[in-house]
Amino acid sequence: MSKTKLIAGNWKMNGVKSYVEDLAKPLAEFMNQKQCESTNEDSYEMLICPPFPILDRVVQIAGESKLMVGSQDCHTAVSGAHTGDTSATMIKDIEATHAIVGHSERRADHAETNEIVKAKAAAANEAGLVSVICVGEVKEEREAGKEIEVVSKQLEESIPAGATAENTVVAYEPVWAIGTGLVASIQDVEDMHKAIREKLATMMSDFENVKVLYGGSVKPANAKEILATENVDGVLVGGASLSAESFIEIAKSATC
Repeated sequence: MSKTKLIAGNWKMNGVKSYVEDLAKPLAEFMNQKQCESTNEDSYEMLICPPFPILDRVVQIAGESKLMVGSQDCHTAVSGAHTGDTSATMIKDIEATHAIVGHSERRADHAETNEIVKAKAAAANEAGLVSVICVGEVKEEREAGKEIEVVSKQLEESIPAGATAENTVVAYEPVWAIGTGLVASIQDVEDMHKAIREKLATMMSDFENVKVLYGGSVKPANAKEILATENVDGVLVGGASLSAESFIEIAKSATC
């Protein structure tokens, strides 16, 4: 598996034009700095996913830096009569690189099924984007001991044919830990990420190289321990990604 951790930030429905200067610009400048003094290797990559209205501007600010920019969603179709939606082709056209699909908030608020998530991931990949496919269980499912069963089914039904380690990232977010301040125990994270890797082994030939991220109240105080956990290849950060200082501290937790 890759040594390079992926530090991804989901701004959700937050951000106006001033965010571009106050948040995106410091991150781009930070990513221009050398990460590891002892080697020429990078210990982390950084991805931010702002809302659609400022997506293009954030891409421009990121410019030639190593800061990657992605969208928070995409439509299944390339174009057409889909008022209010944005296609993966449009996202790729402004030189974004990733698209989050199947986030728990989309699954819950917009009734997105595994089938829809799979179609969105396929559309993203077809357009040349890396799809960040989100999976995770709700509190009731974990309390019933069904978390691995639920997540395995989501993976099986959400990952499209042709998915590879080059065009696909998996993000595990225990739904009960998103924005609640609750965090799964390190043992819980290790067990779930191990199960995810084992499931990916039945679906993808290059499963060992697929980045599997953990999300759910990730912050500077717990990032180092989470990133050091086996089979955790990065983090998907919500609230803490809205502070350049906090997000940078999380990235620095991925030591060389």
